Order: sequence, then structure tokens, then C-alpha cells
Amino acid sequence: MGRGAQPSASLLLFSLGLVLLCFTAGGIVGVAAAQKTWCIAKPSASNEILAQNLDYACSQVSCAVIQKGGPCYYPDSLVSRAAVAMNLYYAYSGRHPWNCYFNSSALVVQSDPSYGSCTYY
Repeated sequence: MGRGAQPSASLLLFSLGLVLLCFTAGGIVGVAAAQKTWCIAKPSASNEILAQNLDYACSQVSCAVIQKGGPCYYPDSLVSRAAVAMNLYYAYSGRHPWNCYFNSSALVVQSDPSYGSCTYY
């Protein structure tokens, strides 16, 4: 554009469309916000804290999947069962970061921790 030239109407409409795309639910912002996350136990958390987390989470949601014979029973470890239970609570509560705090003994991750027949929701 030369000095003093006005942008064309089509350029203005195109620019407006890009701006609207970025701020709508289906746009770039919506895609970033839609990234699924999971809550897992920190492997470094103490057994005492993990047991407390497991008890709390299972008092709020059904933990049938980690019971003997359930798809998430194995590996037979406290950290594994606590991670499944904590994630169930996190998912049930709306996947808010504060629902994965567990006294700083948990992490929000973006990689699906599901394994074998154990599906993290």
C-alpha cells in the first residue's frame, strides 16, 4: 500500500475473521483449552501421603477399577493405585488444577497414563 492508502474492505474482513476465530470456542483458544489432562501421583510421594490420597479419593468416587480383579489392580503398588484413584477424583471434579493438588503430592500431565486394560478417564 502506498502512502495514505486505505486497506481494502476484503483485507479488513479477513483480519476481523482471524480475530474472531481466535476468540471463539472452536478457534485457536478453544483448541488449546480442550487439551485433555490427567492427574497422577508423584512417584516421590511418601506411602503415608499416598494412602491418605487413596482413602480420600475413594471416599468421593467409586474406585472399583483398582480392586482385586479390576482392570487397574496391577501393578500391585500403592503409587499406581493412588494415581488411578486421584485421577478418578480429578476427572469427576472437573479437571481443575486445584483438584489435583493432594498436598503437593500429585502432577497434572498431558500424556495419557493409561496402560493395558487400565484406562485413565
